[in-house]
Amino acid sequence: MPLPPWGSLDSGEDGAGMGWVTDWSAQAACRTTDPDELFVQGAAQNRAKAVCTGCPVRTECLADALDNRVEFGVWGGMTERERRALLRRRPTVTSWRRLLETARSEYERAAGLLPDDADLDIDLDAGIDVMRGIAAVDSGLERADGGVRYAAVG
Repeated sequence: MPLPPWGSLDSGEDGAGMGWVTDWSAQAACRTTDPDELFVQGAAQNRAKAVCTGCPVRTECLADALDNRVEFGVWGGMTERERRALLRRRPTVTSWRRLLETARSEYERAAGLLPDDADLDIDLDAGIDVMRGIAAVDSGLERADGGVRYAAVG
């Protein structure tokens, strides 16, 4: 199974899934990057988003930015414009952390890293939408207007 957009699935010796990292900033790929490189406009945003590619806590970063309505900079591989568009498309999401954590658990379950009886009681449509968007941005399917063309994921 291919790696998910947020990086490695394995967190350690027991082979369990990565789980949710609450102190994500200490593990972020950008922690040693000059902050001015992440708060840019235009084409420079693509370079800033490249820092996020493969980051082990990308999803946690994105959830934090969405839950706190962070208006500026690249967070979790998404620009402020992309985050605003996502928030407009999914106005009923009250906790991006919960939604993305659940989407990750579902992916890890499908990959055989979680037991089938793990309790997941949330509609995953919005989480799947976000994960497709992350994968599309990484694969160059981003449109010129800042939107994303979605490929069929199945």
